[in-house]
Amino acid sequence: MPASTVDRRRLVRRHNPVLTAAHPTAALTLGNGDAALTVDITGLQTFPDAHELVPDPHRVAVAGIDGLPEQRVRVFDADDFQIPLRTQSSWGWYRTRTTREFDRDETVTRYDTARGAVPYLDRMGLQRAGDEIADEFAAGAWFHYNPRRAHLGRLALTPPVGRPDRIDVTAVRDPRTELDLWSGRVHAQFVLEGESVTVTTVAHPEKDVFAVSVESPLLQHGWGVAWIFDTQPDDFATFELPLEESTHWERHTPGHWTARRRIETTAYRVDMSTNGGLALRGADATVATSDGERLEVVVSLHADDSVDDLRQPTYGQVARAAETWWEGYWSSGVAVSFEGSDDERATELERRVVLSQYLAAVNSAGSTPPAETGLTYNTWTGKFHLEMHWWHAAHFALWGRGHLLERSLGWYHSALDAARSTADWQGYRGARWPKQTDPSAAESPSNIGVFLVWQQPHIIHLLELLRQEGRGSEFLRTHYPLVEATAEFMADFVEERDGAFHLPPPIIPAQESYLADRRTNADPTFELAYWSWALEVANEWRSQLGLGVQPEWERVAQNMTMPTLLDDGTYAALRTPPHLIRKDHPSMLMGLGWLPPTDIIDADIMSETLDAVWDRWDLQSSWGWDYPVMAMTAARLGDLALAFDALLLPSPKNEFLANGHNPQIPGFLSLYLPANGGLLSAIAHIVGAIRAGDREPDGWRVTYDGAPSPSPSPSHAAAAAV
Repeated sequence: MPASTVDRRRLVRRHNPVLTAAHPTAALTLGNGDAALTVDITGLQTFPDAHELVPDPHRVAVAGIDGLPEQRVRVFDADDFQIPLRTQSSWGWYRTRTTREFDRDETVTRYDTARGAVPYLDRMGLQRAGDEIADEFAAGAWFHYNPRRAHLGRLALTPPVGRPDRIDVTAVRDPRTELDLWSGRVHAQFVLEGESVTVTTVAHPEKDVFAVSVESPLLQHGWGVAWIFDTQPDDFATFELPLEESTHWERHTPGHWTARRRIETTAYRVDMSTNGGLALRGADATVATSDGERLEVVVSLHADDSVDDLRQPTYGQVARAAETWWEGYWSSGVAVSFEGSDDERATELERRVVLSQYLAAVNSAGSTPPAETGLTYNTWTGKFHLEMHWWHAAHFALWGRGHLLERSLGWYHSALDAARSTADWQGYRGARWPKQTDPSAAESPSNIGVFLVWQQPHIIHLLELLRQEGRGSEFLRTHYPLVEATAEFMADFVEERDGAFHLPPPIIPAQESYLADRRTNADPTFELAYWSWALEVANEWRSQLGLGVQPEWERVAQNMTMPTLLDDGTYAALRTPPHLIRKDHPSMLMGLGWLPPTDIIDADIMSETLDAVWDRWDLQSSWGWDYPVMAMTAARLGDLALAFDALLLPSPKNEFLANGHNPQIPGFLSLYLPANGGLLSAIAHIVGAIRAGDREPDGWRVTYDGAPSPSPSPSHAAAAAV
């Protein structure tokens, strides 16, 4: 239907998460993209043990050298998952010490290619730190696991002196904990020891500051709020030594103390202030208490432990800043409502869309690309995966909030020299972006990640989305060095045979099931289209800047080899055997849908391919972002009914918790932010298709306020927003 004004406040607040019982996944996160704090049913981090990850007894533990472990599909059960209570930041990282010195050369294998032997940092299996690791992979594992994102501390409700520090979760009665999305506050009410307790917690939108207000008669009996430095929770490998951690407290006033915390060689500072008084409790905790029935506490985190600025905001200042920012966030950009739909699934989809916007702003809008679990807790030791950055953040531009994506662009500029060094080390021109990395931009050894290439064009794609959102010539001039260095590598990476350009081995496509065949894999369908499209875009940037077309980029873009077809006339995943494995990511669909139309992909063949995936793929083995992949392809092809069905496909990996999180792997991946970001991008495609003239499917009413950017492509009536 035509766009109309959406009551944004009503739209957002009707999906406020409300928790009424303690559960290992009953957790809510507050943050600003660069620092976040995850709380439990008390509105604080009172019950960490009840939320710690529990190893999955059904997990298949294998080295993973020759292939991915088999997934055991089972009925979704929220009891299989836990969300830990952490406080994390984009800047807080540490490294472990080891029983011997490791050298990156120990992680290298040289692969024969048409251009000679090319080194890759691949001597690393699929183990996690707690698993047994063979000596030959120890160096790769250490560089893979390090550095680690630090857990910076914990805000907890704490009993009076003389009682055990931790209370049992069953002591909390009649809880009701609500996250007010519009103001960015968690408001918790419960009964403890027969007394009512009200806790309100909030994060500053621009500073790494958290504030809490507690109201309860219990405060007059010695209860308080503690800041606690827990030991780091990540597993250790056998070759890693226990961490050296220390804390030094400094008293400025009775209500303002500073802690200087050291984890190995990493140092940071925490300021804690209160309207009550502060006292040490052990070496690693400070407790705020009050003589009255109201206690306010503010905690500020600083990456530099030598900072001398002692100014602390008040609780009220933090709460007002958060309310102003969140109201501005929800009032800007695009709003989409499904109110009035007859389809019984509409309310659930709308809930997922609203909560995904919140989770993205908290976890995925920082100064570095986010980890797959954002700032909530560590997976892959908190490192971020650049092939996932599009999934985390492209929607910001599509929904008219591209400034939140721009926050991370500075990291790419700081990482450019490292990416150039990687390309040069392997004998290529330009910059080769890592798959798994950290603020240093060093490539993490991996027997999968180092062979992925689909992250290479991502920075061009993200920048182009921002350009189409409305950025001008200054933006292009500032970021063109990233486009140029990326395109130089892409044009040099291909191999030319018989006038066509190929993506050669060693390579693993986005569908990582082809791990075992990395020495022979060639010409994955999606990556062929992506290569052609991104090089065309790179030349468009040159034209916009008055630099003229780069002939080599144009020649490669226009002469990428055509994708391989299967006997049934649908697209293979790649040219070499096995041409198609019908599980994991159906990545060939991304060649049209996720990508705009190109000369590489035929829309009719892609339509048949989408039907084949829908009918014959092992969709229970797919991942949280695969459902948006199918939806984007369907929307691009004009089948909006299928697009909605894909987003709501019943599958263990397509369930969304009360807090909006999408669990994937018990005991490890309890949330998966690429799925949330992918959902938002898919909705942009659907709205774009409706704007371009497609009719809403039966049972659906789509109302939108503001238009997804960029405008729909004129090349197809059902073109989506990308």
